Amino acid sequence: MCQSQLVFRVGWTQSPNSKSQAIREFSEETKARKFADSVSGAFQKEGFLEGFFLEEKKADTLFLIWKPGPLFRWSEINAGNVPTDYLKELGKPGLNYQEPFIWSQKVLELAENQGYPFAELALDSLQIRGSLISGVMDFSSGPRITWDSLEIAGETKTSERYLQQLSGLVPGEPFSQKDLEKATQTFRRSAYFTLTEVPQLSFQTQQAKPVFTVRDRRVNVFDGVIGLLPNENEPGKMLITGEVDLQLYHLGGKGRDFSVNWQRLNIQSQSLEINGKESFVFRSPLDLKAGFSLLKQDSSFVNRTFELDFGYRISDDGYLNFFTRRQAGDLISQEDLQSEEILPAAIDYRWNQYGIGMDWNTLNSPVSPRRGGRIKGQFSLGNKRIIQNTGIPEELYQGLEESSPQYQGSFSAEKHIFLKPAWGMWLRGVGGFLQNQNLFLNELYRLGGLKSIRGFNEKNFFAKSYAYLNVEQRLFFDENSFLIVFTDMGLVENPFEAEKIDHPFSFGTGINLDTDGGLFSFVFALGKSNSQPLSFSYSRIHFGYLARF
Repeated sequence: MCQSQLVFRVGWTQSPNSKSQAIREFSEETKARKFADSVSGAFQKEGFLEGFFLEEKKADTLFLIWKPGPLFRWSEINAGNVPTDYLKELGKPGLNYQEPFIWSQKVLELAENQGYPFAELALDSLQIRGSLISGVMDFSSGPRITWDSLEIAGETKTSERYLQQLSGLVPGEPFSQKDLEKATQTFRRSAYFTLTEVPQLSFQTQQAKPVFTVRDRRVNVFDGVIGLLPNENEPGKMLITGEVDLQLYHLGGKGRDFSVNWQRLNIQSQSLEINGKESFVFRSPLDLKAGFSLLKQDSSFVNRTFELDFGYRISDDGYLNFFTRRQAGDLISQEDLQSEEILPAAIDYRWNQYGIGMDWNTLNSPVSPRRGGRIKGQFSLGNKRIIQNTGIPEELYQGLEESSPQYQGSFSAEKHIFLKPAWGMWLRGVGGFLQNQNLFLNELYRLGGLKSIRGFNEKNFFAKSYAYLNVEQRLFFDENSFLIVFTDMGLVENPFEAEKIDHPFSFGTGINLDTDGGLFSFVFALGKSNSQPLSFSYSRIHFGYLARF
């Protein structure tokens, strides 16, 4: 019978006294012997040092049968000259056969994370009596290595000073393999650049110089959105709304960001947001952000907000920030206010607040995540002062507390689930609340539209408190291109509406198409709320184009 017709079987027992035998069959001898070697290695790690495979050939079958031999154990392991602080942290090695080897690896890991990457640990004075083994550990630390300043390779505008700050590797501090791996992970998840090679290390004069090869991401954004919705002032005609979003990141290669966002919500309503960020201010671990926003609501009121924010990275995933914010609201039109018998829904006010926020991000990609999650939260409090408007009768302010404490909070959590290579899900839950004994319309949260509850106008809802859930199925046909089917469900509390609690929901479909020039998006949505029936005449169509450069 020719060799190609042979069946190769590898058989082994789980223990020397076991009568049951596990068997694997192979059609090629090389695969059978390779598997037998791995089985042999596994048993030897358990202490069967003299184990071997016995070969038996019967008819068209070659049997490889494991013979374990005696089980060896440690009778004594002397820690020898292993440093005392290592023994305090790890204790002494156990006497099961594998434990001294696992313990030795932990000793070397401690050494390489405390400035001794060339440390060695060996067993000395090894003695074997029967099936009992004894020995003494011999530790050699090698030279003490400290960090040198890092070096950047590749086509990038990123400055070495920024990368040095971001890495957390401090020149002059002891070398640490753990810190190097942590820095590598931080760089891989950066929104500004990505690593193109495994970091290299060069050792000179007892210093380690890490070399990172990076490539800048195309993260700058120019985003234009056009919305079509019914014109309430001219029935039968459509109103074109729009949004312009410009985001410039990593200016000068120093983690410096700048963004401008403008929206036209309807004929008379517009909003503007301007934000800037400076990373590692004065070479400290703090980031500084400043922002200004303006919202003009038709001819009713105008809101302005100025914010100053200090942020700090508490871990690879966590970010903590402290901020101060000043909000101001003013009425625009004062016509007919003198004849009012009660205060209007909107009012003039000033609110100075102080708060804390957190961001926990485990997304696998800052650009197009498919796995991981993100949790964000924010809480602030401060003193609100009501300003008397000269166009409103003074007696209407009687009994109204001019100054009072006010606080608010918000929370969001999102999860990306990668089910199959072409199928994923995106889930997001968002909520917020605002608390004061005297709240007015122009203080409330604004939500609705493409980035919150789809199927409604941008900033359609006023909310004292709110919560909504986005559920999106994504069918990928390219790396960043996919079809979507979604539903959004919300709960909105507005004390100025006849029905104070609203339960808006929407559903729809769309497409995200990634091209060489940018990302094109199209979303069609139908929504229903207390003020909007479920009808195709109230459908929302959003066109978007996001250009990265």
